[in-house]
Amino acid sequence: MLNISESLREKPMNSPAKDHVANNYDRMGKWYDVIAGGSEKQLRRAGLCQLNAMPGETILEIGFGTGQSLVEIAEAVGNNGKVYGIDISRRMLEIAKQRVASAGYGGRIELQCMDASILPYAEGTFNALFMSFVLEVFEPSEIGLFLQNCRKVIKTDGRICIVAMSSEGKHGIMMKLYKWAHARFPNTVDCRPIDAGELMRAAGFDQVEDIVTSFWGLSVEIVRSVKRG
Repeated sequence: MLNISESLREKPMNSPAKDHVANNYDRMGKWYDVIAGGSEKQLRRAGLCQLNAMPGETILEIGFGTGQSLVEIAEAVGNNGKVYGIDISRRMLEIAKQRVASAGYGGRIELQCMDASILPYAEGTFNALFMSFVLEVFEPSEIGLFLQNCRKVIKTDGRICIVAMSSEGKHGIMMKLYKWAHARFPNTVDCRPIDAGELMRAAGFDQVEDIVTSFWGLSVEIVRSVKRG
């Protein structure tokens, strides 16, 4: 088990923006799978396919939400693997813990409620890192440093897979409506379209594989990268 200090396990959120994010997902927790779970499921699984978790690996998921991906990753890494997860929402933590316990994977999954920008893990801890519809919730000024910290905790030749709403691809009426809603109601419509592939290259990741797809008329990127040296 990783050594994470108690002071970091429950560290308070350090900005009003992050408080809004935490409160928003606390409110949505009970209904999240009904509201977004179905539409995100196919994209999340496509991301997990790109991640390609293997038996015996140690993997971190950032922003695990209701824990659906955690269970799938735990199944992939098997009895000799380990899964860690962090999420900013206490309500999501409660729901995910219940899902993990029901699946019988409590022994191989460790979850924490904390600000993901902290990443209190030693350098080169994980074989892989996964996040789905998380990176675009960060403030633009934070993303570069956050991805660099992600790179540090991944082993050499380890990988990262990110599913994110994308600023790339064709932008039709639905994307225009979404951008309007995000500008008008940023605390509720909190994901801003980003160029995840370019952000990962800028953070020093190698061999970036970038798939641009869509759902409900919104562009989505599934980006897989490898850390070399």
